[in-house]
Amino acid sequence: MKSAEQWLSEYGQSHQNPTNKLIHWICVPSIFLSIIGFLYSVKIGANLNLAYFALIFLAVYYFRLSFSLGVGMLVFAILCLGICYLWESSMSWPLWIICAIVFVVAWIGQFYGHGVEGKKPSFLKDLQFLLIGPMWLMSFVYRKMGIKF
Repeated sequence: MKSAEQWLSEYGQSHQNPTNKLIHWICVPSIFLSIIGFLYSVKIGANLNLAYFALIFLAVYYFRLSFSLGVGMLVFAILCLGICYLWESSMSWPLWIICAIVFVVAWIGQFYGHGVEGKKPSFLKDLQFLLIGPMWLMSFVYRKMGIKF
């Protein structure tokens, strides 16, 4: 299994262009949020949804790579759950429709960014990069705050 540093380094190789990086700061969290929202929309009984189970999987995945980054990713995922709760309880449209719009627009942005970069998206090489993208951004936040990972 690759280390967090190996994953982040490899991901970073195809994300050097400043425009592509900026697009990633907007689109990667949006995609993450929209996927949590899709899963949040799938109810299991009165008080559960698939997003809670996905968070368990995500926590295990991220904590295995880096405990420190895992904490940050778990906090972000819980924040996404809160946003989904607020959207679902306050919007007139169903949550899954809002998430579908966010998802499509964010992916258009991602592909535009990779066009500017001149490199294919990393996930075409390995699907795990879909999970590494959010952690890659979190690693920048950690470095800025002086938090080791």
